[in-house]
Amino acid sequence: MAALARFRVGHVLLNDINAPLIHLWQKIVYEPETLASEYETLWNLQLGRERTFYDAVRFRFNRTHRPHYFLYLLARCVKASVRYNADGEFNQSPDNRRKGRQPSAMRRDLRAAAALLKGRSTWMSGDYRKTLALARPDDLVYLDPPYQGVCANRDPRYIEGVAYEALTASLFDLNRRCIPFILSYDGKTGQKKYGLDLPDDLGLQRIELQAGRSSQATLLGRSDKTVEALYLSPVLQSRLEAQKSPVQLLLFGALE
Repeated sequence: MAALARFRVGHVLLNDINAPLIHLWQKIVYEPETLASEYETLWNLQLGRERTFYDAVRFRFNRTHRPHYFLYLLARCVKASVRYNADGEFNQSPDNRRKGRQPSAMRRDLRAAAALLKGRSTWMSGDYRKTLALARPDDLVYLDPPYQGVCANRDPRYIEGVAYEALTASLFDLNRRCIPFILSYDGKTGQKKYGLDLPDDLGLQRIELQAGRSSQATLLGRSDKTVEALYLSPVLQSRLEAQKSPVQLLLFGALE
């Protein structure tokens, strides 16, 4: 979003395995007024029976995957944090202290997102490897898969994890095809490091980003800091060095 807003890229292609999420974004971009009105209807209908209404909308969403139901759930659920059960159903509880974003504010947000993305974005839902197959050397790929600490087993935050072996194979393929990429993948909290190191043969530059105090550690009464790791591909490193320009965190899009 920041890259588009600053005109660092002309067009972005965004992919996620979570199809309802992509469908929601498509409706935001192409039907923001309709979506805003549907959300407003739900928001008004909930008044006075917020908890039971939330449960009813969640039930309907899990059977229909309609975008306005998803938007309402995201606005009302605890910490705006998505959770899924073993069957892939949305099962996060509501935050009973609030009613969700006010309809007028939501409409402004949707209009702004649509204005930014319409005509400048393409949306896909499926296996990330199919999207990577479309990449060309004059593109920049940004990958943000589930971190290794939550990849090995099913994690309620994600519809599906990403296997370490499959991901590293894809990274080697991107290098072979001379496609620049940025990967946000692992990190550490306090002294605890998550996952396996990526192969040295990939030639990645690792940058550690301070992400602040760990929310999980806070709940346990600790003050551990979270560090997230960002990796730059060899092709991207070479281009940045040649241009002597600062690293720009871009979405998948044409380098201009």
